[in-house]
Amino acid sequence: MVRLILVAIAFATISSVLPVSAASLKGSTIPTDTSSGYATVNGIKMYYEIHGQGSPLVLIHGGGSTLRTNYGSVLNDFASHHQVIAVDLQGHGHTEGRPGNITFEQDADDVAALLKTLHIPQADIIGFSNGGSTTMQIAIRHPEVVRSVVIISAFYKREGLPAAFWKNMEQADFSYMPQVYKDAFMAVRHDQKALLAMFNQDRERVVHFKDWSDDAIRSIKVPAFVIISDQDVVQPEHAAAMYRLLPKGRLAIMPGAHGEFLGEAFTGKPGSKMPQLSVAMIEEFLAGVSNNQ
Repeated sequence: MVRLILVAIAFATISSVLPVSAASLKGSTIPTDTSSGYATVNGIKMYYEIHGQGSPLVLIHGGGSTLRTNYGSVLNDFASHHQVIAVDLQGHGHTEGRPGNITFEQDADDVAALLKTLHIPQADIIGFSNGGSTTMQIAIRHPEVVRSVVIISAFYKREGLPAAFWKNMEQADFSYMPQVYKDAFMAVRHDQKALLAMFNQDRERVVHFKDWSDDAIRSIKVPAFVIISDQDVVQPEHAAAMYRLLPKGRLAIMPGAHGEFLGEAFTGKPGSKMPQLSVAMIEEFLAGVSNNQ
């Protein structure tokens, strides 16, 4: 019987991935910070790191994750061509949480406010999983700060995920959270109560997710690259439908599990060349955006 494990908006089946521990992160590319800090945005202190030089590129992690667990394998590669701004969203990693329910709209507002605080007028934005949903909301709510978006393994309607996902999510408890995410959180926060609060908020946000309209997706006028995996929790038909709604949409379906092609901490495979291939593909998209401006 397949058991689905919470990775915030998505589950990865135990039968499809090897167990991962915090020790596996030691082999990933963890660059030396160019700079890091906290900015007060919308009442919280939000953590960010800035790496490299060039056109601004924002990296937004998924639920239960941190900027390191999702992007540790590719951050250096992106920073070789861009000024990368990587963030920890509310309640995740270094960033303090808010009480009560959390929303993708609030996360979007936080990222937009951070860019304004850092005096970055416009950026390309990459979002993975829950971060992909946040990225869509940034483009919907704050189009003035967005040059293009890369939406990875995200959905906009409940029908985009299999029925088993919703059933398992409703039953999920803290034991479902991958240990590598727990370890990464505790390494920077050392606060078990904050970790549990983050898990519960992420779970509740997904369980009570309400569909976004097709018109909301159509309103994203900037170039948009939709990417999923062929063994993703997001169904290919849903990704294709989203891509067709986007006025300047592109679509790619990569091999592997949820986040595997990024070298994500839970599903990435040591020694794989897929993260660098993925970076090259995304860079090609971003170069096309620049050339068409």
